[in-house]
Amino acid sequence: MGTVFDKKLGRAYDRWCQSAEGRIVDLSLPRLVPTMLDPLPGERILDVGCGSGNHILAFEKLGLEGSGVDPSPAMIEQARERLGVRCRLYRGEAEDLPFEDNEFHLVSLINTLEFVDKPLEALREAGRVASRKVFIITMNGFSCFGVGARIKGLFGDPLFRSARMFSIMELKSLIEAAYGNPPMTWRSIRKAGQMLQPSPKRERDSLIVARSPFGHMLAAGVTMKYIVKTENLPLKAKLKKPGLRLVHPTTAEPLKRNHGGNRDERSLSI
Repeated sequence: MGTVFDKKLGRAYDRWCQSAEGRIVDLSLPRLVPTMLDPLPGERILDVGCGSGNHILAFEKLGLEGSGVDPSPAMIEQARERLGVRCRLYRGEAEDLPFEDNEFHLVSLINTLEFVDKPLEALREAGRVASRKVFIITMNGFSCFGVGARIKGLFGDPLFRSARMFSIMELKSLIEAAYGNPPMTWRSIRKAGQMLQPSPKRERDSLIVARSPFGHMLAAGVTMKYIVKTENLPLKAKLKKPGLRLVHPTTAEPLKRNHGGNRDERSLSI
């Protein structure tokens, strides 16, 4: 299960989301989602580790139907207060999602892999319930921000104490282990300057999105390729009563005698 946020840890996460580094994620979503997921209006997206619902709000602004799942009752309660009844929210673990195969078009794990015990299992579950693509954003262990976060964790910061950082090579290895060798695009995200700009538009414009292994955050869009893909359709037609057999038992007796032995109609030569 990994780290389950209580109210105190949830408040620490929300404070980080409002920091210069944390805002990179929300500001980058309008640029990353259209290019990496190629979403269609009204497609269903599941945010795994949804927390207080920040990312679901961003997905809804992009025309998607958002749902969320989180193991923390405190975070689900906070998300319900923010999102209301229009959004479906569930309590569940990333490694064991309470959904059917291919139930959602898209699945996102945004700053989720850092806090689960089994990131490989979390990716496999995301691929199981996604019919089209999986979207991942994680802190980059090779960036200055990642190094600083690890140092904060060593000195007792509750948010980063148990967080796991990934490099792009580690993230690619996890994706390949979970899905084989799927089509994948990736980018890193960082701010051009260190100062937080007062205007959201200027903040967005200051982001650098590139294929660099040293950005603050790593983003990956993975296309699901299935050998067998399930289609969950309701059975609407009533089953009919079985009809008459083509070969009645009484008519099969002469055939048995003609062919010898105790063979039944399934063993007759054609």
